[in-house]
Amino acid sequence: MRIKSLILLSSILCASFCVSINSALATPIISKPIASTDKSEAVIARVTPDVAQALKAKGLSLGSPVFLRVIKSPSPKNGHIENGVLEVYVKSHEGQYVLFKSYDICAASGTQGPKMKTGDGQSPEGFYFVSASRFNPWSSYHLSLNLGYPNSFDRAHNRTGNYLMVHGNCVSIGCYAMTDAGIEEIYTLAYKAVANGQKIVRVHAFPFPMTQTNMEAAKGSPHYSFWKNLKQGWDWFETKHIPPNVNVSHGEYIFSPLPISLQTLR
Repeated sequence: MRIKSLILLSSILCASFCVSINSALATPIISKPIASTDKSEAVIARVTPDVAQALKAKGLSLGSPVFLRVIKSPSPKNGHIENGVLEVYVKSHEGQYVLFKSYDICAASGTQGPKMKTGDGQSPEGFYFVSASRFNPWSSYHLSLNLGYPNSFDRAHNRTGNYLMVHGNCVSIGCYAMTDAGIEEIYTLAYKAVANGQKIVRVHAFPFPMTQTNMEAAKGSPHYSFWKNLKQGWDWFETKHIPPNVNVSHGEYIFSPLPISLQTLR
């Protein structure tokens, strides 16, 4: 009887232990839900039909992964920020990212070059991302997407600052400000992609198109070495039409193919 009791107790303990281990291994990683307000929901509902139609005309679909690329100026000619654009790329059915639309940046403060510290008025340059928790429907600037500055590269270089956004209202002190109509479309595209399974929306910010001609013209800049590192990420996307996976090693950005697990996500 005692032996049977011990066997029974052992079986119960083993079953409990095995269930707990298996449950822990099988538990899915659940992304945080995207915050919403009555305003953001109304905006998305209003904008969705036109954006979906415009995407369909280019053979693209609303809810497919998106990639955002910021270009502060067309060239390094005078170091000023002027005629900047935010490009939205959407993943095609063939797996490459296709330019959907280029939005004029309504306002961006500072000059070409990275943000270095709190209060310098600079807009960041580098490789950032927007996750579900970085959507801000309560923004004082209509709607906003938090870039996550400072990233690990910025922290490795002792750069400071926070709450650097892409937002509306056409006013900027270190952020990338769009028109309200522009941010509504950008926000909707990003929202639909993340709601449909994209884990993060990559946002790459450059001072100018990193062509060889522009790099030659920028050689006298104190930021030239930093820009050479950025150019590696620029060239990766220009060549492969898929944004790279970006990490930081020894104070530099390094680039590699996206993990298979991320490539297979919508």
